[in-house]
This record gives sequence, structure tokens and C-alpha cells, in this order.
Amino acid sequence: MSFYTDQLVPRLVNLVCSTRGVSRWRRLVVEGLTGSVVEIGFGSGLNVPFYPSAVERVYAVEPRDVSWRLAQRAILASPITITRAGLDGQHLPLEDASCDSALCTFTLCTVADDALAARELFRVLKPGASLHVLEHGIAPDQRVAAWQRRLDPLEHVLADGCHLTRDATAVLEAAGFAVTRLEQRYESGPKPWSYFTAALATKPLD
Repeated sequence: MSFYTDQLVPRLVNLVCSTRGVSRWRRLVVEGLTGSVVEIGFGSGLNVPFYPSAVERVYAVEPRDVSWRLAQRAILASPITITRAGLDGQHLPLEDASCDSALCTFTLCTVADDALAARELFRVLKPGASLHVLEHGIAPDQRVAAWQRRLDPLEHVLADGCHLTRDATAVLEAAGFAVTRLEQRYESGPKPWSYFTAALATKPLD
């Protein structure tokens, strides 16, 4: 692991993902979280101030120690019990059907195997439970999508594995989730990076 990816990228992500515009999306996507929540790609805790009062406990999955240290102020200020529970969203150290909700923001774009991560979230959620997702990804406009494909290899290197061309909704549905709420549009900023998806996906009842 290089100094760049280990030390600098977490700080850059914290800066870029803490804007007022992104925070509005965070407030939207956390609505309805309840009980015991697993959050993959916890990062520097940028979602913590927006957790609803119905959240009792958060299992935070975060690979970067720098991000976890940056999150401490938000964690200590929160009345919710937040514990670090693993480093990899593709392999969650949680029992089957043990979580009431799940949260994933700007993580399916970066995790090595997004399909595996989605299946793991499906596994640990109780039947009828919800997964709340905020991602950027492939745009519907052909011209923008073409630029995303051109820039994707560079993005992958500069942003520690991030992809511009993934389709979060398709990944969720392939994992077995039913997408019950969906909002997709451009946020302010360069279009290849700013086509956002906020989705609520439900694990079907047995």
C-alpha cells in the first residue's frame, strides 16, 4: 500500500465528499435507517451527523486507519454506539440476517467486487430490511458516458480503485434486492463525476 493511497486519498475523499451539495444527498439517503445498521465504506464518518434517532447501533466497515481516525470526532459526538466491524465490505464479520438496515455511500464504485459486496449486504440483512445507497456512476447521456469510459482507467489509479462506469441499481437488483425508491440526477460539478444515484433497496420477505 502506497503513502498516496493510505494517507492522502482518505483526506482527499473526506474533503471532496463533505460539500454542502453532497451533504444534502446524505440527509436524503439515511432517511428510514433503524435499529442495528451495517455501514460499509464508513470513511471519515460523514454520515454520522445525519443518522436518524431510530438508529441504535452502527457496525462500521472501513479499511483505512486514517479515515477511522478522522471519524473519531463525529463518533464521540454521536449518542449512537458505533463500532468498527471489519475492513472489507466484501466479507462482513456479521451473522446472517443480523442487521435491521444497511448503508453504503460512495463505496460500490470503489470496492473491488461490487457484486460480492451487494450479496454480503443482502446476506446480513433481515428479510424485509432496507439497504440505503448513495453512489455516483454511469450517466444516461451517451456523450458523458463515453467520457466516463475514457477517464475510468485514470480514475481507478488516482482514486484508489474508484470507477466512473458502474451501475449501482443493476448491481443491487442482481444481488436480489428490490429497488423501491430511486432518485438519479446530476449534482453540481463535472458531469463524468456527478451523476448521482440515491436508492432504497429492500430484501424480500422469506
